[in-house]
Amino acid sequence: MLDIYLKGFIVTFSLIVAIGAQNAYVLKLGLLKQYVLLAVFLCILFDTILITAGVYGLGFFVQGNQLLINIIAIIGIVFLTFYSFLSFKSAFKNESLEIDGKTKTNPLKQVIGMLLVFTFLNPHTYLDTVLLIGGIGANIQNDLKIYFLLGAISGSASWFILLGFGARLLIPLFKKPITWKILDILIGIIMLIIAYTLIDLIKY
Repeated sequence: MLDIYLKGFIVTFSLIVAIGAQNAYVLKLGLLKQYVLLAVFLCILFDTILITAGVYGLGFFVQGNQLLINIIAIIGIVFLTFYSFLSFKSAFKNESLEIDGKTKTNPLKQVIGMLLVFTFLNPHTYLDTVLLIGGIGANIQNDLKIYFLLGAISGSASWFILLGFGARLLIPLFKKPITWKILDILIGIIMLIIAYTLIDLIKY
C-alpha cells in the first residue's frame, strides 16, 4: 500500500512541478502576498476533483478515445501558444510588478476567475490530471486505488503549499524589474515547449 501511495505522490509531484500557466499565477500571487491561502486551497481542490475523476474511470476512457485526445491536444496547443505570446508581450513592456504594498490588490473575483480559467480552460491540466495521472491510477486494482489517489492529492498539496508560501523567500530577488522579465520570458518559452510536445499526441 505504501508503494502505491508513493507512486501516486511521485507521479503527481513530478508532473505539476513544471512551470505552467496555473503555477505561474500562484507564484505571482505568492510574491505579491495576495490571496495566497485561497489560491493554494482552490488549486488543491481542483486537482483533487480532476485526479479523482481520472483514477476512477475517466482517465481510462480518455486514453481509448483518440478523437478526444486530438481535440484536447489541439486546444492545448492554441491555448499555450497564446499564453506564451502574452508572457513575451509582458516581458518586453516597460512595466514591472512591485512588491512593497504599492501594487494594487487584485479583486477577489478576478483572482478566482483567473484560477478557474488557468485550470479548466487549459487542456494541459486535463492531460496531466485526468489522462496521465488518472490513466495510471485507473489501471491499479480497485481496492488499492484509494492509496494512489491519496498519494496524488498529497503530491499536489505539497507542491502548491511550497509554491504559494515558499514564493516569499524569493521576494528580495523579484524586487528587481529584470527578474520579472526573465520569469515572463522563461514562462513563454516553457509554454511553447509544452505546446510542441502536444503535437505528438495528435494521430490520424
